[in-house]
Order: sequence, then C-alpha cells, then structure tokens
Amino acid sequence: MSNSAARPLKSRRPPCYLLSLLIPVYSFLFVLTGPHSASSAFLWVLPMWLTVLVDMWSVQSPARSTAGRQGLSYNCILYILAALQILTIPALLHMATDLKFATPLDWTISVMNLFAIKVIVGTSSSFSGIVVAHELIHRGDTFNRNLGRLLLSLECYEHFATEHLLGHHRNFSRRTDPATARYGESFEAFWRRTVPAQFRNAWTLENRRLNLPHGFSADSSYLKHRVAQGMVFEFGLLVLVFMLYGVVGVVAFAVQAVAAIRKLEAVNYIEHWGLESVSEHPQSQLSWDTDSWFTMSSIVGLSRHSDHHRNACKPYHELEHTPGSPKLPYGYFASVFLTVFFNPHFQKLARHQLRQMELQVAEPEATGR
Repeated sequence: MSNSAARPLKSRRPPCYLLSLLIPVYSFLFVLTGPHSASSAFLWVLPMWLTVLVDMWSVQSPARSTAGRQGLSYNCILYILAALQILTIPALLHMATDLKFATPLDWTISVMNLFAIKVIVGTSSSFSGIVVAHELIHRGDTFNRNLGRLLLSLECYEHFATEHLLGHHRNFSRRTDPATARYGESFEAFWRRTVPAQFRNAWTLENRRLNLPHGFSADSSYLKHRVAQGMVFEFGLLVLVFMLYGVVGVVAFAVQAVAAIRKLEAVNYIEHWGLESVSEHPQSQLSWDTDSWFTMSSIVGLSRHSDHHRNACKPYHELEHTPGSPKLPYGYFASVFLTVFFNPHFQKLARHQLRQMELQVAEPEATGR
C-alpha cells in the first residue's frame, strides 16, 4: 500500500514530542504579527505544505513507547499546547479587527490572510488543539476533562467529547458508528454524514445518561446535560466574539474552526476507513496506524490508534506499535492531504492494503459513495 516497504525501519528511538510545539508556536507567531501583506501571507503558508512532504518521506519507525519514563514532562507538553491554543484564539481575533474590505486591495489582502488563517491556524487548532483535547478527555480527572472540553469549545465542537468517549469507543468499525468511514465512501460523503450524525448521537447519549426523553424537553436535568452545556458555552462565545470583534472576528473564528473540524474528520476518516467488525466487541486492530516518526513526534497520541483502542486511558507517550494493524500509506499530514485533495488515490492505496491483509471491509450504502 505504501512506500514504507521501500523505506526500512531504521530508527528505534522514541519520538521527540517537543516537535509537536512547532506548528502551534508558528501559528501563534503568525497571528501575533498579522495582518500580513498578500505576498507575505502566502509565504507564511508555504512551510505548512512542507510538513506534507516531510511526513511523506518520514522514516518509518516502530520505536517502542516511552512507557515507564517520568510522565511529568509529557504532561507539561500537553499543557503548553493547550495554553498556546487558548492564547492563539484571542490573538487571531485581534488580528482580524485590522482586516479591511474598503478597496479591491483591501479585499485581496484580507482574503489572503483569511486563507492563511484557514491553513495555519486551522491546522494548529486541529492537530494541536483538538488532538490535545482528545488526549485530555480520556484522562480520568475532572480538571483534564474540562480543559479538553474547553479546547473543543474553541472550535464549537464540544459534543465530540461525549460522542467519542461514549459512542465511538464502544462502536468503532461498526455501521452504527458515525465516525467510521465505510469502504468506498468518499471523504465528502463521509463529511456530510458524520458531522450531523455525531451531534445527534452525542445528544442521544447524554439523554440516555440522564434518563431524559428522546429529543428536546424542558427539564432541569439539562443543567447537567454536557452537550447542552457545550452548546450554551459556544453560543455565548460567538456572541462575545461578535460584540468585541464584530463580523470580521466571527468570520475569522469560523474559518479556523471549520478548517480544524474538517481536519479532525479527515483523521476520523483515515483511522477506520473500510474496516468492519464481525464480532460483538470490535478488535483494536480494526484501526489504521502509521509508524511515521514525524507524525508520532508532531501529533500526540494518534498515530498508534490501534493501541489507543486497546486501552483508551493509556497516555499518549505509552502507546505501543501494533504489528497486526493495517498501516496508512504515509503519516497523518500526508494521508489527510491525500484524503481531502486526492481521495480516489487514497482509496486505491487503502484497498490494496486491505486486500493484502485480507481484512473485512464495511461496504457502503448506495447513498454513501
């Protein structure tokens, strides 16, 4: 399926997770020094495309985890990433207030800056903000879970915490799981299906947890309804953004949020595409992994997805290589790029890998192609 067969497994060293700070720091500096001229904004975008090339040729390494090492430094990385995300959003909004739309030149500059926000801040908000949130909501304590929910709320996607923990981890690689992409399903079809379905599923799961009737009703128990809490917080956040930064601030916020959610769902797409459980309890091997050293170092806790499904509470730095799981053609940066922009090619590579491993696939419905 991939070039990994041609690239020997050279490195046995643990991934250097400090590399995960690179994109969020770069994103923060971009918004802190903006707005930029049209040409400057374009130049700021170019290094982001280089991550795809680096990831495509990254050394494939089944290096063992850093389990057993002191976990404090790995937690510090998570909190630094969370702090960078929280600081970047107001800096982005302040930058947006300086975007003008009075003349054709103003429009050119502002559109280029919004495009750069989509690529740079959207990538950071997804691969750093949402990914860190994913790690934190799997922690057992209230502080970390609430911090994870806050990070998700900055992308207006707080319901992901409920659906992911109570839905996806119980039903992954099943047709009932909205976050599992089916065999032959394009990314755009998956995107249109999964976003509303995940929200509906999250709402239903919370209703079930609180013994509430299906749908909406006037009940004081909704004060404990985590999805409802997230909706209220996100609505209040958008109102605050509008009051302080105007329409342009709301547009800039929405651009980075939608871009981040698109990348998150592209990750969901590649993590279980075409895999289907034939038993009541899905096997953790029904998850796509990658051994790209660059992905492991840059995106905490996602590349070893099979081991994550085996033990969802295991910290990201302790996740192990799973020999029997299907492997993505490249790392996450390159695989997501293929998924979004060259989806037929991604599916071709994925089908080849599934045929080689003789794995069960989840056939799409007629409307899912």
